[in-house]
Amino acid sequence: MQNILTLHNPQNARDYYLSGIWQQETLYTLARRHSRERPTSCALRDADLRLTWREVIDWVDSVAESLHRQGLKRIKPGDSVGISLPNVVQATIVFLACSRNGYVCCPSLHQNYTVEEICALLNRIQCRALFAMPGYGADSDKNSIFDKMGHMPTMTAMYALLNAQGAATQAPGNTQVFPDRQPPSALATPDLNPDKIVYLAFTSGTTGLPKGVMHSDNTLLANGRALVDDWGHSTDTTVLTLSPMSHHIGTVALEQALVAGAEMVMTNLRPGKNALDWIVETGATYVMGVPTHAMDILQTARERELTSLGDVRTFYMAGSAIPKDVAQKFVRLGVTPQNVYGMTENGSHNYTIPTDTSETIVSTCGRACRGYEVRLWKQEDSDIEAEVGEIGEIGGRGGLLMLGYFSNQVATETSFNIYGWFMSGDLGIIDENGCIQIVGRKKDLIIRGGHNIHPARVEELAMRHPMVERAAAYPVPDERLGEKVCLAIVTRIGNTVDPQQMLEHLAEAGLSKYDMPEFFLGLDQFPLTASGKILKRSLVDMTARGELVPTPVRFKAKTNAEA
Repeated sequence: MQNILTLHNPQNARDYYLSGIWQQETLYTLARRHSRERPTSCALRDADLRLTWREVIDWVDSVAESLHRQGLKRIKPGDSVGISLPNVVQATIVFLACSRNGYVCCPSLHQNYTVEEICALLNRIQCRALFAMPGYGADSDKNSIFDKMGHMPTMTAMYALLNAQGAATQAPGNTQVFPDRQPPSALATPDLNPDKIVYLAFTSGTTGLPKGVMHSDNTLLANGRALVDDWGHSTDTTVLTLSPMSHHIGTVALEQALVAGAEMVMTNLRPGKNALDWIVETGATYVMGVPTHAMDILQTARERELTSLGDVRTFYMAGSAIPKDVAQKFVRLGVTPQNVYGMTENGSHNYTIPTDTSETIVSTCGRACRGYEVRLWKQEDSDIEAEVGEIGEIGGRGGLLMLGYFSNQVATETSFNIYGWFMSGDLGIIDENGCIQIVGRKKDLIIRGGHNIHPARVEELAMRHPMVERAAAYPVPDERLGEKVCLAIVTRIGNTVDPQQMLEHLAEAGLSKYDMPEFFLGLDQFPLTASGKILKRSLVDMTARGELVPTPVRFKAKTNAEA
């Protein structure tokens, strides 16, 4: 494992410690403190298990000791450990064990990855240990992750999780069974350095080779501390994540639970079980997910004619822009939506707070949290600040920021402007209250004959149509104009939308005639990343190959007589 701390700055580190943004705590030591102060309080839960803080630490120590005792090829601090598991408590146990022993945890091996894709990622980081479940993964019915990884030269130990729903009951011959939950007889000394690399997550970008994002205990926990302070989490809070630990939202959930001493609930639904049922059953008060999760839950609530969502007080939504009507529906159910903006590289650094107005919550991503700064920079030159009221690229810096991209010095250096601000690639505008409104991606820009069209604007207005579930605007090549806009939609079950009706809806919603889609496509479902984002690159490629055939459309403004 090559620990290249390309962004380590001693002066910044001193400032972060002096301000309290960073502290002498790790993910593991926080869990250990709760186990000593509140050993019988509930800490971690999924559909099969519910653990106290004492039980969590016992299991973490058992896993950590098992990894430490790998014979002559002992796994050492700085070595990487991969997790290819569903959203179960064992995934969190391994993460905490890595923090304890100083290993680099790689949890972002998503369920929709093939064995070949996982192996390629783990080869890149010279993985030394793997925790996986037989039968889990995109092509697990045809290929075994254990067989494939067994031939990797750096691989020292492989653990198979058994006896879970859908899992095998016998470990493959070249693996060990996941360690039992019991206090180990001997323990290696914990690694108490909060500045070590503890987390390496591969970005789920829509284009290009995934980059390995490196974080320390401190860069992760700085985000958790800010969220807990701003939202008033405590030991009475029940944090439920609808996103798995392979997604960064799952990590943000863990950060907050550890800082607050709250119970963290993971979501591994059984067939026929609805997410809303799980939320109500667990008494969740703070639910985290992406807008797709929110839409599904709201649909269920609407079908059941519910006036509340159990004990839920707050619904955190990140990963993509939140449609305004979704936020408004939560408000009507007595739930405060938390509009969140962030990236794997800098966590959930921008969000609304409980005291924000309804308009702020439904139309912005709030302000930067404690420990992070945000500024806008010109789209054409990221070294020049944008003017007041101008759309610019969002740049940020602070104690939440990653430690760099793994073994990719070029990507690390080119992600910053000359003043040391991390350039997100996202476009936004800052309103009079200092809140960020996300406009779109810098690269997610459709240029029609020299005219810039922001897909996020088209999508947001399309989503206001009552029959539209999701929308994506993407470019279709045009010989004369360069690009034209294609609007693809997925409608709610049992509904259809006529293309001309959609164009009329967009016009009434305020879309300029110069930004109107010129192609229309109705789909049953979108291709998605592991984190639930629409893969626009796939839509572009499928259209180019003729697998998708959009319908040409033309907007005609109504005359005064027709209006």
